[in-house]
Amino acid sequence: MGYFEGFLVTAKQHRLFGGKRVTTEYSGGRKARKQGQTKQDVKGDEKIPKPERLHGRHVLNRYEDGMEKCIGCELCAGVCPANCIHVRGADNDPVNPTSPGERFGYVYEINYLRCIHCDLCVEACPTEAITESKLFEFSFTNRKDAIYTKTELVVDDDGKPQHLPWEDWRDGDDEHTSGWMRATSPSGDASFEGHVGWSNELGHGTRAPEPSQTDRDASERAVSVRIVER
Repeated sequence: MGYFEGFLVTAKQHRLFGGKRVTTEYSGGRKARKQGQTKQDVKGDEKIPKPERLHGRHVLNRYEDGMEKCIGCELCAGVCPANCIHVRGADNDPVNPTSPGERFGYVYEINYLRCIHCDLCVEACPTEAITESKLFEFSFTNRKDAIYTKTELVVDDDGKPQHLPWEDWRDGDDEHTSGWMRATSPSGDASFEGHVGWSNELGHGTRAPEPSQTDRDASERAVSVRIVER
């Protein structure tokens, strides 16, 4: 009887029996390219909404004045359990500095063949330089493409992640790149809810404070309803 009970649990998840559909069809843009349409217009080529704190592809942030936040301290590389980050710092040019401090990240590389998206690098960063976007749909046919350098990681002049040819960006994937709140930051404590916990960023200004648990729960329920309606 145990085998049939297992199948019954699975059957109850089907829409015919009132279950909620969790997985959706997704071709990574292949269906849209075949039909010559945009990815958002093709059925079976849609992405479901992602949580704000999703651990996706990294970005290196900049301050509102355009200066880079990375100071080349190498703490992210030191804490990385997968040994996928390589950083080397250099002294800033006094006349034309890259960052506000004495040093900046001269070399910055992430090997995505090793990265496990644990977000420990974000936890360790003292200047909030490295955060993660919501993008995780990217693959490589060339191993060299899997090693992101500083050229690809630093945000553009609008403060948005750069969109590379092998990445499948959709609306919302590049929003709230600082959405993951570090456990060691003030907003990691419930008593600091509603307080700004991040410094200003290029293209975004000062990030809105983390909402209360009630507001987050309401937002998650709204997203769940939209997914079920689809």
